[in-house]
Amino acid sequence: MLLSIISASSWANDDRVSFNSGWLFSKGDHIDAAKSEFEDSRWRKLDLPHDWAIEGPFDKAYSARNGGLPVFGTAWYRKHFTLPKSTLGKSVSITFDGAMSNTEVFVNGNKVISRPFGYIAFEFDITPYLNSPGDENVISVKLSPENYSARWYSGAGIYRNTWLEINDKVHIKQWETFVSTPTITKDKAIVDYKTTVINTEKSSQPVVIKTSIKSAEGVVVDEVAQNTILPANSEHKIQQQLKISQPRLWDTEDPYRYTVVTTVVKDGNAVDVNSVPLGVRKIEFKADDGFWLNDRRVQIQGVCLHHDNGPLGAIVNTRAIERKLEIMKEMGANSVRTSHNPPSPELVELADKMGILLQVEAFDMWEIEKPAVVNGYNKDFEQWHDRDLRDMIKQYRNNPSVIMWSIGNEVMEQRKDDGWKVAKNLQRIAHDEDPTRLVTNGLSMYPDFIDKGMAQEMDIVGLNYKAYKYQEIKQAHPDWIIVGTETSSVVSTRGVYHFPIEKYNKHESKYVTSFDVITPPWAYIPDLEFENLKNNPSVMGEYIWTGFDYIGEPTPYGGRDHGNKFYWNQDWPARSSSFGAVDLVGFKKDRFYLYQSQWTDKPMVHVLPHWNWSEKVGETIPVFAYTNAEEVELFVNGQSQGRKRKGEDKVRLPVSLRYDKSVKYFDSPYRLRWDVEYQPGEIKVVAYTNNKVVSAKTIKTANKAAQIALSPDRKVLSADGYDLSYITVEITDTDGNLVPDADNKINFKVEGAGEIIAVGNGDSATTAPFQADYRHAFYGKAMLIVKSNKGMAGEIKVTASAEKLISSSVVLVSQ
Repeated sequence: MLLSIISASSWANDDRVSFNSGWLFSKGDHIDAAKSEFEDSRWRKLDLPHDWAIEGPFDKAYSARNGGLPVFGTAWYRKHFTLPKSTLGKSVSITFDGAMSNTEVFVNGNKVISRPFGYIAFEFDITPYLNSPGDENVISVKLSPENYSARWYSGAGIYRNTWLEINDKVHIKQWETFVSTPTITKDKAIVDYKTTVINTEKSSQPVVIKTSIKSAEGVVVDEVAQNTILPANSEHKIQQQLKISQPRLWDTEDPYRYTVVTTVVKDGNAVDVNSVPLGVRKIEFKADDGFWLNDRRVQIQGVCLHHDNGPLGAIVNTRAIERKLEIMKEMGANSVRTSHNPPSPELVELADKMGILLQVEAFDMWEIEKPAVVNGYNKDFEQWHDRDLRDMIKQYRNNPSVIMWSIGNEVMEQRKDDGWKVAKNLQRIAHDEDPTRLVTNGLSMYPDFIDKGMAQEMDIVGLNYKAYKYQEIKQAHPDWIIVGTETSSVVSTRGVYHFPIEKYNKHESKYVTSFDVITPPWAYIPDLEFENLKNNPSVMGEYIWTGFDYIGEPTPYGGRDHGNKFYWNQDWPARSSSFGAVDLVGFKKDRFYLYQSQWTDKPMVHVLPHWNWSEKVGETIPVFAYTNAEEVELFVNGQSQGRKRKGEDKVRLPVSLRYDKSVKYFDSPYRLRWDVEYQPGEIKVVAYTNNKVVSAKTIKTANKAAQIALSPDRKVLSADGYDLSYITVEITDTDGNLVPDADNKINFKVEGAGEIIAVGNGDSATTAPFQADYRHAFYGKAMLIVKSNKGMAGEIKVTASAEKLISSSVVLVSQ
């Protein structure tokens, strides 16, 4: 038995502490596992968050649509814990930020709560079920995720953080605080504050509610106090108004936040303190001019992101999410759509701090199931949609990064005559909980979403893959506010190049060319979106599908196996998507630079493909450049191939448009191309603006693989047991050039104050485990993810070795 003793010092300065450590886990449906006396001494010991599915193994018996991993079944988590005497007379609750899924929670054998939706946070009071302070308590959690419940990899288990909260019987109710700024000028911001205070005492309680606004530097800028009497066993709503003089605005370039702190004073003592973030910012959506932030137009340069963290699976890890957002910002993205579900608190908090705009999405489906999903949210929609949507909005409505809510994605109700009624009701719920933000919905079924009336109900009309319809729709509905909620959907595999560039034969390869021209039937190349956004400036921008590759939905591979609508295993072992501008472990594909060339101002130039084509000596090779400069000059072995000017020297590209088959090609002003005779050596691109060199890049022909190079993204970690270092592993020749076709097996050894948490390489079609001490290079690269050990400071020595290659080591520090 593993016993967690919760000490009084744990919440000496905070009434909310982590409940992640000291859990026991076992797969299978253990009949009596809810009972306190159940024998669990042989169960596996672990800390949360935990995703049992990512541990594998991959198996063709599972649907590749869900990553070929065991995302369904029944499993139990149990935790033995004691509370100190100081908790006597207190209110005790537990919060789950998310558990996948169909969660049932028992405390000391008593069923406390059930919650089916795996992406929603929920809190429950365990006070009535606790034993006396000092005596042992047992919490048991049963999870029963079902097969065919999602169109992608969902993960399984208690994959987000858990929290224990100790409160006085008079305290502020979680997620009931709402802060808004109805008036913002240069001189002042008026702050409206609403909250709910709970009194579980048997008698009325006179209290003082004191609310202050603190600057990021900790200075109190305004404060109010209110005396009130709370009736016995009641919830009491509080409203106050405060002011900030000369407010500093939250912005993508300066994500400045204040903090609103509320203290409940009873009998002269502070019995509860609650803090919420406050970003003072103005957001406007204009039908004729897109999105405005703080009186300036901001083009939405957005990405859709699924919730998985690649080789880590579904588990929430702050550093993993932070790194994902850092890479997206480097690409030029300023917004994220949390497709297609409520995000983790960590993502929203990081977006606040990093100045990233969020479209927070609630559901992938409503009442009608989608193809190949029979156990989806549609089963719970009728009973739970109101509660789930309200809870999501309450949790995140104080975060300034959130600029709009999304109530759905490509829902089947678009084609129903009365489907608009569901959309109208969901939007009403959103407005009820948050009247300060508008609501959108990812609409795909044109013209049904107009003819059946759903688009007309939306504050913001979200269009999926309709760039070629922007002008037509705006002309017919000039008062509509429009955003591209899902765009492009090009597929590519990092490091892979096929000739000719539009070649695609799924029977020859499980990988798709990185020339960024291959799309599924419903999609189109990024260039077409760029062009239509340029020609329709009233559309506020786009959210590309997707920023990162994700596990499951292995498009364009993974066709239906023998006609079975559930099993996308025809192209096994293809088990991950190829949609990302970045691969599954965070390596940048060429398309990353195409978006960077459109979304950033810092001079850049990128060239593709690699320059190792020994079998093509003397043949013509297409060379592409992506740049935000005016001109690019290509050199092959020092010989200029001429300059080309962006926007003028256009490139003819194939277009996939199922809805307009007359359009087969697009002459893109967003790329540059040269066709040159291949000779080994080097290619170099030089970018010019105003005839001055602003950027350059060189690729050399690599010789035989000779050594391993290690490049950690961070060398200093926190010894908290969660912090990560992502170590890029490259196979190079003796001169340090990447060997672009290397696939050597690399063995890893980690010594000291850290451990391997996962490995990967961006290969979308392999059944190699993510949890291992080895990985084959995939087109020259692999990734090792190292985690610090909890409470263990010191050095972490990482060594990578492979047969016939010079090994490499790097030392990290955990402190």
